[in-house]
Amino acid sequence: MADWLHSNTALLVVALVLVALIALWLVLANRRTRVDLAAREDDGPARRNQALIDAAPAAVALPAEPVTAPTPEPVPTAAPDADDLLLIKGLGPKIKTQLADLGVTSFAQIAAWSEADIDRIDAQLGRFQGRIRRESWVEQARLLAAGDTAGFARRFGNNG
Repeated sequence: MADWLHSNTALLVVALVLVALIALWLVLANRRTRVDLAAREDDGPARRNQALIDAAPAAVALPAEPVTAPTPEPVPTAAPDADDLLLIKGLGPKIKTQLADLGVTSFAQIAAWSEADIDRIDAQLGRFQGRIRRESWVEQARLLAAGDTAGFARRFGNNG
């Protein structure tokens, strides 16, 4: 072992110097700034933030013109009397409320929907999107608006 130490002394010295330099670098790199609070005790809390207190307030940029939400288009052929839209299969109380907010309250209105109307209304139904076509609301509304309860029952089943 002594022979090995004697033959590799230069190598061991270089390794120790490298380890010492790396350790010194790590200590200096992780050094944090120390705050001397004793020198500032007489300043008081308000004096410490004097730059913020004296600074002018930040300017707030306002939009050039207010942004307004687009208003929904009126539903064609508004009916004077409200029908019980819950008779349509797949149309529940929440959707009925949404349709009422859009001005849809009768079977005749739904029966008169075009493909564009269906797309426009469907986009406003949120999580109920796709039900108008999937559950044939327009066809159901046509039968109910015409008073064809027998045809409605044959095609979509009895109500109730």
